[in-house]
Amino acid sequence: MTAAVEETGLGQAAGKAATLVRDSVKTVIAASMVGTAIEFYDFYAYGTAAANYFPHIFFSAKDNPTVALLMSLLTFAVAFIARPLGSLIFGHFGDRMGRKTTLVVSLMTMGVGTFLIGCLPTYDQVGVGAVAILCLLRFIQGIGLGGEWSGAALVATENAPEDKRALYGSFPELGAPIGFFLSNGTYFVLESFNNQDAMLAWGWRVPFLLSAILVIVGLVVRVHMEETPIFRMAQERNAVVKAPVVEVFRKSWVQVLQATFLVAVTYTLFYTLATWSLAWGTKPVGQGGGGLGFTNQEYLLMLMVAVCVFALFIVLSCVYADRIGRRRVLTFSSVALVVFAVAFPYLLMGEGKRDFVAVMVFLCVGFALMGTAFGPIGAFLPELFDANVRYTGSGIGYNLAAIVGAAFVPTIATWLSANWGVQSVGLYLGVMAVCCLIAVVTCRETKDVDFTK
Repeated sequence: MTAAVEETGLGQAAGKAATLVRDSVKTVIAASMVGTAIEFYDFYAYGTAAANYFPHIFFSAKDNPTVALLMSLLTFAVAFIARPLGSLIFGHFGDRMGRKTTLVVSLMTMGVGTFLIGCLPTYDQVGVGAVAILCLLRFIQGIGLGGEWSGAALVATENAPEDKRALYGSFPELGAPIGFFLSNGTYFVLESFNNQDAMLAWGWRVPFLLSAILVIVGLVVRVHMEETPIFRMAQERNAVVKAPVVEVFRKSWVQVLQATFLVAVTYTLFYTLATWSLAWGTKPVGQGGGGLGFTNQEYLLMLMVAVCVFALFIVLSCVYADRIGRRRVLTFSSVALVVFAVAFPYLLMGEGKRDFVAVMVFLCVGFALMGTAFGPIGAFLPELFDANVRYTGSGIGYNLAAIVGAAFVPTIATWLSANWGVQSVGLYLGVMAVCCLIAVVTCRETKDVDFTK
């Protein structure tokens, strides 16, 4: 009798899930995509500013421009270091209170930190205090971002039909090229109408201030969305745990490690393509670049073209991940990245060469592999964990990957290329790709797991 009642309850919950998917697909897409779009918008806006403007605004670029660039890029790492702490905080409440409320708060935290960066005084105005406040705001931004991706991925996948979880998981992943394109487009427009002095005086602030518009749109969407049906089922079964963090590290620490290295290479690749290569292509050798001879505006335009390839391959990889499995797609991308890591340095050599074809091949192939490696992650990471610790587990893995794969990538790559040549950057990426391959091989296939458990 009890078993029959439980079975009926589960059937009703499943029916609710199916109804929500049919009635709210547009809401699911918007609610899951907008946060990741803002995440990548904010982080790439900061990466671009750190590579081009902050060495002059918050550090002294006169004595040693390369050191000023390295110091500027180190502030880039602060938010990544804060992200695992954010994933612990927001993961705890996301697995206890629900995905909706937690995502609203994380978006507000992230948005406030980003907006205030655009209001900062400069080093010339308040001295080292400007750098201290910049690092504090980056830390706040990182805390908010720590709860963002995992919650967005759960909103998408926990509303998905069983045979389309990877495709639905592509919704938050597609936020990455959207945010990247918006950030790049903003800088491109600004630099089209302003010279370097104007950009240093006020233009660099505009992308950070405009982020408030994206945050407001995101809040409106998320306030009106429903709680995910999978979390409702967990509540109805009284399966919600009091200490998700303890449960994750007690039962699922192996999955946390696997998730970390599955994602880390995508971060390394993204910031190699988007932040390090921007400095390498536009700055002279004496300032930490490769002296390839491109203007900042030219390189931004090439990045904006290449990011469309990124978006296309996110969708394609997710479609194939639903057909043939997550592991096969990610195994292919990992092996292909090892080959790419060996080959791409030969496309970025030649001081003053201005070889548009070579750089476009580098960017388009790199972003195609980025989309292939990044797309299935939206479904694969949540599938590694049980429903009652899914927010915490996937969030910790994803944000530890941010430290391992992204926090110091621009700094390390700049130092490596300045001291050992561009081949050393390829070696760095190749090592991360091998680590990802090991993680993929040790994972189980999750395409057909029961996502309600």
